[in-house]
Amino acid sequence: MRWLTAFIVRPVATTLICIAMVGAGVLAMFFLPVAPLPQMDFPMISVSASLPGASPETMASSVATPLEQALGAISGVTEMTSRSSEGSTRISLMFDFSRDVNSAARDVQAAINQARPMLPSGMRNVPSYHKVNPSSSPVMVLAMTSPTATQAQLYDLATTIVAQKLAQVKGVGEVTVGGGSLPAVRINLNPQALANAGVSLDEVRNALTRENSIGPNGYIENSQHQWYLSSGRQMNTAAQFRPLIVAWRNDSPIRLQDVGTVEDASEDKFNVGYLNDQQGILLLIRRQADANIIETVDAIRDRMQAFEAMMPADVRLSVAQDRTPSIRASMHEAQNTLFIAVALVVLVVLAFLRDWRAALIPAVAVPASLLSSFTLMYFFGFTLNTISLMALIVATGFVVDDAIVVLESVMRHIEKGLSPHRAAIRGVREVGFHRDRHEPVAGGGVYTDVAGRRAGRALV
Repeated sequence: MRWLTAFIVRPVATTLICIAMVGAGVLAMFFLPVAPLPQMDFPMISVSASLPGASPETMASSVATPLEQALGAISGVTEMTSRSSEGSTRISLMFDFSRDVNSAARDVQAAINQARPMLPSGMRNVPSYHKVNPSSSPVMVLAMTSPTATQAQLYDLATTIVAQKLAQVKGVGEVTVGGGSLPAVRINLNPQALANAGVSLDEVRNALTRENSIGPNGYIENSQHQWYLSSGRQMNTAAQFRPLIVAWRNDSPIRLQDVGTVEDASEDKFNVGYLNDQQGILLLIRRQADANIIETVDAIRDRMQAFEAMMPADVRLSVAQDRTPSIRASMHEAQNTLFIAVALVVLVVLAFLRDWRAALIPAVAVPASLLSSFTLMYFFGFTLNTISLMALIVATGFVVDDAIVVLESVMRHIEKGLSPHRAAIRGVREVGFHRDRHEPVAGGGVYTDVAGRRAGRALV
């Protein structure tokens, strides 16, 4: 334990090292991410595919099966689960822990490209994938409600305005919009009316495709200019679709409203969200891996009024869930425990030793030790979470115990007549963990250091 005595014989260097450690700990404390639980990176990837209007059976047989066959050939896959619902399929892949998630993502993309020829031709979007962290649950959930706007209108506002603005907030990693879908025109054809008018389903489909084309109908050009011709803008409301002529019979037009009903609705009518007993749109916010959850949530709350100002007056944006109160309470309890521990150390030392100078020593040593630990937490990639805060609280007890024991050992030797310098060296050696050895003491006696024994148990 001679290396411990070096800090005693070099007080100036020891003071500077202590100040540097405390300063680095305080600086690291501001950069430590705050999270509800420790960060655990699992090699998981989720693959999503959509085919609007398809039944769960169709999604399972035509979409999920080809993807599963291609994804199952990837090396390192330990578990694969799929779930098919109306219009969507989600496949979750769990890889071996030794597998790098980035290289696994490249293999997943290659498997998706391999399965594309076997997928239905009517799919508007190519299947996509994203890395999943099961421990990354939403840190905040916002709800959009309105007494007049429909779910489709709220969903459109959420995806085009609020979600994009939320993604710009510092610390926000992903914003997922749920509880609705984009606006759409839903056409319900009447089979009896179609039969009476002599109109087939293909005629209706061709009329919808022809009259609602996005591209121009043609163009006119001369030697210098070219003009594109368009019959009108794209139809996107039920009122525009109802008078559409789908066929001619006996020199009379058959309009869409004559063979069915046309109404404004949403793409997925079975997807709905609620805030208490009111329908609304939910925005699930996940933070970045290295972000401070408290600072992220505070930044979102500060901008909520600005988000509401961008939307109609009857749309309200409220907080449905916030995970920070428990984290704030844990940090508050950890701070209180630290303050109580330091106060108890001062009172115990003052009560038994009756020396204000001696009482101030552990009052400085305990906070310095705990603050210095933040530096190691930062370099090892730890976060301030419930588990690490609990560990700091437990470590506070050890630090308090060691501070009292070392100080009592030093004061005992001072009372025996040793100088403060010699008493500090003798007290540290008695408390430290080391092998047995014998040294002569002042007055010709011999004392025995026993490994693991506390001060007061040394034989003098």
